[in-house]
Amino acid sequence: MGRSTTAKDAQALFQSLRSGYAGTPTNLKIIDLYIVFAVVTAVIQVVYMAVVGSFPFNSFLSGVLSCVGTAVLAVSLRIQVNKDNKEFKDLPPERAFADFILCNLVLHLVIMNFLG
Repeated sequence: MGRSTTAKDAQALFQSLRSGYAGTPTNLKIIDLYIVFAVVTAVIQVVYMAVVGSFPFNSFLSGVLSCVGTAVLAVSLRIQVNKDNKEFKDLPPERAFADFILCNLVLHLVIMNFLG
């Protein structure tokens, strides 16, 4: 009996999330897709390391930290570009994107330096 109510609750939760996400602007959905891609790539790298091994450990760390860092910077971009967020209402989206690009460049320069 508890299982059917749990399934109904989960179904209602997914339905409310889907209907709430339908009103999200397209640019935020694209950023969300990029975040999901970065996180999935990091998970694939961790699974690969668990299966095959981590012989060049610096390469593994660089890849995972690059994916996680990029995802964190993309979350920051999403927060800044979101029109509903009143904290960044004076920040133009072009400036937020320029910050995202600059921080990604710095992140990947550090990652390349870490590789050796």
